[in-house]
Amino acid sequence: MQQNKKGEINFVRRIHGADYPRFHLYVDKEKVGKLIEISIHIDEKKASYEGQKAHSGEYEGSVIEQEKQRILSQI
Repeated sequence: MQQNKKGEINFVRRIHGADYPRFHLYVDKEKVGKLIEISIHIDEKKASYEGQKAHSGEYEGSVIEQEKQRILSQI
């Protein structure tokens, strides 16, 4: 768990035990305890260029939907 410059808390869950691919989830810290919006995607690989944060990501699809349902079942 880390906090970014926007005040969002982000969480990472590795899919296969390796660093990538992994689920990456953001939650707005100001909304914790209220109705919150969660942003989720899959980081497919590490950023290609040193100093860059951009990466290959997947934002929709059946794997994302399954992870959303897993999260909802836990809260």
